[in-house]
Amino acid sequence: MKTSAAISALVWALAGGAVAETLVLDASAPAPTPVEGTLKMGAGRAPDGTVIHVNNQYLLIGGKPVVPVMGEFHYSRFPRAYWEEQLLKMKAAGVNVIATYVIWQHHEEQAGQSDWDGDLDLRAFIELCQKHGLYTYLRPGPWAHAEVRFGGIPDWVVDSVPTRSNDPTYLSYVEAFYGRVAEQSKGLLWKDGGPVIGVQLENEYNRNGYLQGRDHISKLKEIALKVGLDVPLYSVTGWDNALFPRGEVIPVFGSYVDEPWSASATILPPKSSYMFQFGVRNEKGLGAQGSTSTQDDGSRDTDITPFFGAEYGGGVPTMYRRRPIIKPDDISKMTLTKIGSGVNLMGYYMFQGGQNPPGSPTREETVATGGYNDMAKLGYDFQAPLGQYGQAHPVLHQLKPIHYFLEAFGDRLAPTHTYAPVTQPSGSDDLKTLRWSYRGQGDAGFVFVNNYIRQYDMAAHQDVRFAVKLAGKTVTLPSKGVDIDNGDNFMWPVNFDLSGINLNWASAQPVTRITDGEGDIYIFAQSGDIAAEFAFGAEVTVKGAKLKEGLRIVSAKAGKGSVIRATQAGKTARILLLTDDQAKHLTKVDLGGKAHVVLSDAHVFGNDQGGFELRQTGKADFNFSIYPAPDKAPTGSAALKSAKKDGIFTVYQAKLPTKTLTAELTPLRPAQKAPPLKTYGPRNTPVVPEPESFAASAGWTIKVPSDALSGVADAYLDIAYQGDVARLFSGARLIDDEFYNGLTWRIGLKRYAEIIDKPLTLTIMPMREDSKVYLDASARPQFTDGQVAKVTSVTLTPEYGLTIRP
Repeated sequence: MKTSAAISALVWALAGGAVAETLVLDASAPAPTPVEGTLKMGAGRAPDGTVIHVNNQYLLIGGKPVVPVMGEFHYSRFPRAYWEEQLLKMKAAGVNVIATYVIWQHHEEQAGQSDWDGDLDLRAFIELCQKHGLYTYLRPGPWAHAEVRFGGIPDWVVDSVPTRSNDPTYLSYVEAFYGRVAEQSKGLLWKDGGPVIGVQLENEYNRNGYLQGRDHISKLKEIALKVGLDVPLYSVTGWDNALFPRGEVIPVFGSYVDEPWSASATILPPKSSYMFQFGVRNEKGLGAQGSTSTQDDGSRDTDITPFFGAEYGGGVPTMYRRRPIIKPDDISKMTLTKIGSGVNLMGYYMFQGGQNPPGSPTREETVATGGYNDMAKLGYDFQAPLGQYGQAHPVLHQLKPIHYFLEAFGDRLAPTHTYAPVTQPSGSDDLKTLRWSYRGQGDAGFVFVNNYIRQYDMAAHQDVRFAVKLAGKTVTLPSKGVDIDNGDNFMWPVNFDLSGINLNWASAQPVTRITDGEGDIYIFAQSGDIAAEFAFGAEVTVKGAKLKEGLRIVSAKAGKGSVIRATQAGKTARILLLTDDQAKHLTKVDLGGKAHVVLSDAHVFGNDQGGFELRQTGKADFNFSIYPAPDKAPTGSAALKSAKKDGIFTVYQAKLPTKTLTAELTPLRPAQKAPPLKTYGPRNTPVVPEPESFAASAGWTIKVPSDALSGVADAYLDIAYQGDVARLFSGARLIDDEFYNGLTWRIGLKRYAEIIDKPLTLTIMPMREDSKVYLDASARPQFTDGQVAKVTSVTLTPEYGLTIRP
């Protein structure tokens, strides 16, 4: 949009007479000084003297400002045998804090019976986090929500006492439960040298009735401290008119790019997920269950609390009435926008998908039990970066470059202040005005741009430059106008220190840095199709640079593996420019105790052998490039072959035996006429069919080769189908289920190794043509005689694994 603001400069370009657009932002006012002592937190000093401390703006660990990346992983929804592997995948993705709900009903299904063994062994889970240098954040509720029955509070509690209040009997039950959580984490808290740095109290709490309100959160914190859960950080969710005592807890925020809990059966209006936030933290469409209050304690405490996030959706759950398909761009471009809004702890819900454990009754949230949503009985994939079976979804690769930036340069970003441009969108439905912000402190900072909204097209902008007014000078970048297309989303640095040499600005996104024998090398990524420029002062020597407006500007070609060198007064700064696609496939790993970066189309993550793993589906040939070159040639679980170097990268290849797998699908019974739809509420939203209705389901048997898992890391049963509800059984045991959303249903078989030599049964409940569930346009099925329940294909896809050792 060509702004008419007086402060904006509209000039005629000399070539072609096109109108250039310089967007203006005033960041000359100094960033506010952090305020200390505004929050009453717990013990923040570790035995080695390292202190975790929080002021009203950001978190410090050992005196260094940080911007952590926190990812939700529910240990009780994932087999213990694979916890470690998944934690290593999260670490490789740049996650450094593992958040987990401690779901009460999973541990205490019956009164007087407490189970913390096997897949419920919280202590073992925390110890694995500690083993791999991952902080842990406990979220014990007691009402967690998590899309589980009664929000995670056991039936025997719900049946007997008023919950979520200061009822004395309820509090006695909570104290006993918190005490068992404390027992599980004894010796593993930060003050004891362990990884547990925080506790979230309750969840989505906005109740203000009898024995409720702020005093309830105060009481939960009092109980937590009483039983020994003394940690550096205490938090509550801050959205939807949250109630909590001032200064006692940190409100955390979030955003989801769709609302499966919504009653709407159509595409939602443009979400505020893609808006930069200036002075506000809450967002529309992120609501709690239960009654609401007229108070807004999240807004009340913005002066004393940092802007932390806990539920920026790594995907969304598939609920019965609404089943959106989430694309990788939907999440990654929301994430960068939120960081550009001032978020100083990037927390995802979920990062690791999962599956409800078996129980009686089953553990899912349902409308029939008073819940607001209907969930699948078991499946909780969430379309998260790491899926229900541990597989890497494409969004994982798009998030890694952002996380690596926060890890490498969070100390620079955390103290910055967020500044708004002169011209801002009129609202989340303004698809014309370019969205941007600036986070800065002093003369250094970052320009953030978002021209993306899920399911909507944004206006393209031609010949754009950005002018950031700092104290005493204005920085304008790039050197000439660039075109910003629909879907573009990026972050560019201003006055960025490169090991003692100042980079005045760049039209490329910083990713990370790696150290080799010469020192630091800084890795940047090209921003879409926008040409990358790096601008230095005239006193800096850069080969191939052109002097313009008093700056030495070098244009660079991405993806060539070559290094830009800038020198000044005996110092050298080095830059490696990757393509956007290369950056998505870059992974930081340790090899033989030294940090390296690896480029590969495979999913790469560390192992406990001093090396790393590569996983890929459907392809037995591996190729990876590594920098710096290993001190000695690595070995692999298959023979490694050196290939021609790619610029500074050393290249290796390996070939595994190809495995061909075929599943046998046999019809068992045809679908019957699905019964009439059930709805509820003032908007007649659809509810999941009643148990007896599933007699109408079509059925098939599926036979998998008994050697399906031989010689591979995993094998995926991929079922393409159309219908309403799909379920997979081994005998009478339900092993997985999902609501149809148009995506191929993928089931990892390694966790079912003991039963795959027996036939499986697939059932599909027909979807009626008059169904009111929301599906994306691409997922609308083809109906016959008013309903559909059919299988398009059943295939087996091997996942190959390659282990690299130093």
